[in-house]
Amino acid sequence: MEYNFLPGTDVKVSKICLGTMTFGEQNTEAEGHEQMDYALANGVNFFDTAELYPVPPRPETQGETDRIIGSWFQKTGHRDKVILASKIVGPAPFAQHIRSDMRFSKASIDDAIHKGLKRLQTDYIDLYQLHWPERPTNFFGKRGYDYDPDEPIWEENFQTVLEALKAHVEAGNIRYIGLSNESTWGVMKFLQAAGETLPKMITVQNPYSLLNRLFEVGSAEICHRDTMGLLAYSPLGFGTLTGKYLHGRLPEKSRLKLFPHYDRYSNGEATAAIKSYAALAQEHGLSLTHLSLAFVNDRPFMTSNIIGATTLAQLKENIASAEVTLSEEVLNGIEAIHKKYPNPAP
Repeated sequence: MEYNFLPGTDVKVSKICLGTMTFGEQNTEAEGHEQMDYALANGVNFFDTAELYPVPPRPETQGETDRIIGSWFQKTGHRDKVILASKIVGPAPFAQHIRSDMRFSKASIDDAIHKGLKRLQTDYIDLYQLHWPERPTNFFGKRGYDYDPDEPIWEENFQTVLEALKAHVEAGNIRYIGLSNESTWGVMKFLQAAGETLPKMITVQNPYSLLNRLFEVGSAEICHRDTMGLLAYSPLGFGTLTGKYLHGRLPEKSRLKLFPHYDRYSNGEATAAIKSYAALAQEHGLSLTHLSLAFVNDRPFMTSNIIGATTLAQLKENIASAEVTLSEEVLNGIEAIHKKYPNPAP
């Protein structure tokens, strides 16, 4: 396993990050513990959670992912071996069961952090992220920003949010802060607002995969020039980039079988691109999973690649991608396919 520094810090995180949003929904507590045991034993020291999880969000299960991680910390005593990331929910109709005030107000941030610490059975969170913007903009499968003259009034509050987070950094509840599902404009505004006295956003957790490389347009340059890093999520496009859904297959207990509305990576052009990537992988003796993850792993703006699995076999293959290096011929093949099918999924 290789490790990168969280940008601007002396904290090293594994190139592969264990995503946990299936814990408490598709995975039981015992299965979640088994995944964390295996991940840590194989060099993965970076886990990502959120107060929203598990997914899909439901009042009956909200916070269960955190509780499973917390019970694992309590059982194993391994809190000091893990760099832990979490997130505060933003405004959205599907998350109104979490709190009535869904703005990133001081009260909301206080509530989210204190409840998260209790569920996780820890005194601190290493990286605390805003799950998606408070303002109306593009996130979760929406390709671009649509200007709406009738959108709800939103008052710019970047500095106020940073001040609320700073209080928790100074209290030792969180160590560093980051963004998620954020646009290039939003990233720059937070960097500007930090100035010399407020904590800086050091990472952004956005979708990135062979099917969605939009991060390269604008945001990648920010990472390079302003010392930030990408935490890529959906690097396998909800499992489509494993090839398991090709040729009309719909495996039992798979995400698309259980939750068919999560189909943003399943349109016709995306499927055509997946078939081309699968053929390229086969030509070079690679699994499609390893081709897909190895490409993401080694992007120069990548801090860590967030993988998720519902079985131990999937987890093993995903983690093993850290040992795969793609040849120049394979990379050229990827670029040729990308040119033919540029960013077919949002």
